[in-house]
Amino acid sequence: MTDDRPTGFQRARSAEQREIRKQTILEAATQLLTEMPVSDISLRELSRRVGLSKTNVVRYFETREAVFFELLNRDLARWIEELSTDLASAGAAGPASPRAVTDTLARSLARRTLLCELLSSLGSELERNISAESARDFKRAHTRLLAALAELLRRHIPALSATAARELVSLTVVCTAGLWPFAHPSPAVAEAQQDPELAATKVDFAERLGRTLHIAAIGLLDLEGRAG
Repeated sequence: MTDDRPTGFQRARSAEQREIRKQTILEAATQLLTEMPVSDISLRELSRRVGLSKTNVVRYFETREAVFFELLNRDLARWIEELSTDLASAGAAGPASPRAVTDTLARSLARRTLLCELLSSLGSELERNISAESARDFKRAHTRLLAALAELLRRHIPALSATAARELVSLTVVCTAGLWPFAHPSPAVAEAQQDPELAATKVDFAERLGRTLHIAAIGLLDLEGRAG
């Protein structure tokens, strides 16, 4: 027999049982992401970790990418809630400056390791082996969440137009995807960066992202001021 055989679960029959099974798969994927990169996690490995056959896992998620899309959007929604609280605290003594908003955003995002890992894999890995239908389902939900994030930023930087806020959110995603891998290099690169001559190549994710988004926000506000 192969390793695809189930190892303990009984067939899920009720809606509640199916939801429990789905959450178990997501939790297993979350744990695997603490042990290895997205690229190393196959549907077979995930099914083995859960204790289900690969065929049974596919009943809940069509592909491994679908699992990670679900995780990404779930964690994005949770982060937006957390960021709302963080931004409210940043402006507790009065309106927060754009720099305070972007720094708060960057520090808050830096704490969401799972979200950053998945965002950094989105364009290069996760969106490369999916059907158009899966892409539409994911992106519809993802776009709604990013729109909510844009509205949140507008509440704290009122001078941003809706269009500029959406662009700032888009830049947040792109910059996260680009900076996260450099801020978390391989062991060999991390060792090489101990060389004093290479100190400047180290990337502090929160600091660099906050600075980049601040520059972007100021630029967007300046462009809108000129347009007005």
